[in-house]
Amino acid sequence: MTAQSRRMSLIEAVTNVALGYVLAVATQILVFPWFGLHASLGDNLALGAVFVGISLLRSYALRRLFEAFRAR
Repeated sequence: MTAQSRRMSLIEAVTNVALGYVLAVATQILVFPWFGLHASLGDNLALGAVFVGISLLRSYALRRLFEAFRAR
């Protein structure tokens, strides 16, 4: 079994996070009103973008960490 390259790790993480972004924004639009939170579409998109950045870094770092453990 060959190791996943750093580039492919990044591509996988970006794809995962992009899909997560769409789902997160849709969920925020549906769920926030249940808690009395009323954010504009722009606010929802911006908040989603913050979490996307964090999620992307987390996904990539964990992928590389597990790849390092596997290589040992």
